[in-house]
Amino acid sequence: MTTIAFIGLGIMGSPMSVHLAKAGHDVVGYNITPNRTGPLEEAGGRAAGSTAEAVANADVVAVMVPDSPDVQAVLTGDGGVFSAAKPGSLIIDFSSIRPDVTAELNREATERGFRMIDAPVSGGEAGAVNAALSIMVGGTPEDFAAAKPLLDTVGKTVVHVGPAGSGQTVKAANQLIVAANIQVLAEAVVFLEAYGVDTTAALEVLGGGLAGSKVLDQKKQNMLTRSFDPGFRIDLHHKDLGIVTSAAREAGVVVPLGALVGQLMASARANGDGGLDHSALLRGVERLSGQTPR
Repeated sequence: MTTIAFIGLGIMGSPMSVHLAKAGHDVVGYNITPNRTGPLEEAGGRAAGSTAEAVANADVVAVMVPDSPDVQAVLTGDGGVFSAAKPGSLIIDFSSIRPDVTAELNREATERGFRMIDAPVSGGEAGAVNAALSIMVGGTPEDFAAAKPLLDTVGKTVVHVGPAGSGQTVKAANQLIVAANIQVLAEAVVFLEAYGVDTTAALEVLGGGLAGSKVLDQKKQNMLTRSFDPGFRIDLHHKDLGIVTSAAREAGVVVPLGALVGQLMASARANGDGGLDHSALLRGVERLSGQTPR
């Protein structure tokens, strides 16, 4: 049994912590907003009142928070991981943040006697609930090997992709691909509906051909029913596309479609859709088509 501190019990972190507790580990959870520890406690885990309390006796510290400043605060802030955890602890950052921030935090972690990997995930809420996440891992081979049994508990596809920061780079590419897929799926739905096609049947046959994708499989029902309860919020995908365009500029490469989808994501936020699932990009296509979003 491993003692695991899990910081961040949101849409993704909560089911991931539950899987680790059900696997027999001693999981101590903390979330900055209250009333998020119930599922973990029901699974046999424990609640902490602060990050410092959660990590005090942990062998492994898992972090799943929204953005780069949040990870920096968890690790380097007052009462944070670097000041409160045991030296030698393994830090697994499941968050999706800037690769350069990850590399800097990894350097600081090493200087302080910790081990650290970046392990951002893909698969959304469904992947977290079903322990079917795809996890792209940056760090040393030794630290990856130490974390692998825990990663296998919450994920289905777990791959070491390179040194520190590499996981975040691959996650940025993932978010570029997903955003573009969601946007064109939304455009296809509005196009089909304009011609009075049986859209459900159309998406079924499209899903069986080259147009098929996991995005189509997982997001078509949201679009057909206009149900946009967040599995992954537009606000977060907007943040991720900012990471993509910034990193692409630094590398001297162009991502024209990524830049366009980033603007469409920004438009969705400006129209009040930031808290909705990213499949709500459909609402933007409806607006551009002169329709009132349903």
